[in-house]
Amino acid sequence: MRRRLTVLITAAVLLLAPLAPANAAEGVGPLPSDFLWGVASSGFQAEGHSPPSNWTRYIAQGKTTDKIGNSIDFRHRYKSDIQLAKGLGVKVYRVGIEWARVEPRPGRIDRKELAYYDDLIASIVAAGMRPMITLDHWVYPAWVADRGGWAWSGITARWLQHNRMIVDRYAKVHPLWISINEPTAYVMKEVMHGGIGIGDVPAMTDRIVRVHRSIYDYIHARDTKALVSSNIAYIPAAEPIIDKTVLNRIADKLDFVGIDYYYSATPTDLSVANVAIDRMWDASMAADGIYYALRDLHERFPGKPLYIVEAGLVTQDGRPRADGYRRSDHLKDMTYWIQRAHDDGMPVMGFNYWTLTDNYEWGNFASRFGLYTVDVKTDPTLTRRPTDGVAAYRQVTAANGVGRTYRPTRPAVWCSLVAGASSCTRPVH
Repeated sequence: MRRRLTVLITAAVLLLAPLAPANAAEGVGPLPSDFLWGVASSGFQAEGHSPPSNWTRYIAQGKTTDKIGNSIDFRHRYKSDIQLAKGLGVKVYRVGIEWARVEPRPGRIDRKELAYYDDLIASIVAAGMRPMITLDHWVYPAWVADRGGWAWSGITARWLQHNRMIVDRYAKVHPLWISINEPTAYVMKEVMHGGIGIGDVPAMTDRIVRVHRSIYDYIHARDTKALVSSNIAYIPAAEPIIDKTVLNRIADKLDFVGIDYYYSATPTDLSVANVAIDRMWDASMAADGIYYALRDLHERFPGKPLYIVEAGLVTQDGRPRADGYRRSDHLKDMTYWIQRAHDDGMPVMGFNYWTLTDNYEWGNFASRFGLYTVDVKTDPTLTRRPTDGVAAYRQVTAANGVGRTYRPTRPAVWCSLVAGASSCTRPVH
């Protein structure tokens, strides 16, 4: 059945799009001087020493491949990691503030952990970077889980109470804000791990929309020049439909459209749908898909700046990928296509590489995305070792892009389905 479907899709595309995309002969121009180069991470995935939460319970229940342990111990190594980020020449460092760490029991604020976040944010600023603060990166306290998580009617009020405190505390440094990381993926993960039942999906979705809209207004009341968003996980061929659940409902409360881009898809390679969630290194990756994703969002949300909140390349345990794609080449290829998008009038304002260091990829340590690799399972020193992506990113940030003579290491994918049929009928030339 799958083969028959692939043949039908391919035949339809052949009729619609006889021409394949070609690289621009004239090259690309540099990005604006105020373009925001950055790195991204999350709290739970990197910090270690995890307080009780929904995710520590999923791990304890055997719903993940690996236990998190102390992850890469960002909780005690953040100062040196911040210096690694500074050495890349980036302007933005995305981090998360973990509700479970700050409020381990209802109404009890852990002042020691709050002081840790105070110093984390201050250290980013002192290093000459702008914090991007994520308020909710899929983790909530165990006492919220006891009440039903996002199925609990009281979560909206408690979420807002906590995060208004966080906003009050850090608005003075004028961070970029992400309210909730990848909302639709968040809902999917909660169903997958039993945090909510399938029947609770509409309620969780509605509550996410409600808290985003409320915290957006609250942030702007504290900082009139604030930039607030909620990043989406861009799903090839399906994104416009998925966006009806959350993104379309908060579009008027977004200062920029945040996008996370990782995987590609073509009519003959629907690998994203067929790869196990903890084996994403087997999925195909094509850098030119980021162009189509940006174009799609620009056309659906005209006038909104676009920020690539996360993008990167995954390897298995740090080994070379089976397709031969290297981190450095993928990074520079993505940069090329971002520059092409900007040259074509798309208001791209920033790019964060996911991630500065390897971390706990929601269930396993085998999935390696880091510019600096960390072998958690065999190296007790948790040494940060640079990959080839480090030198490449330094070159990119120093030049504000790739040079005009740069050409992608791989040709554009014929009929990418990253943005559905439009990438087939309107290929980039």
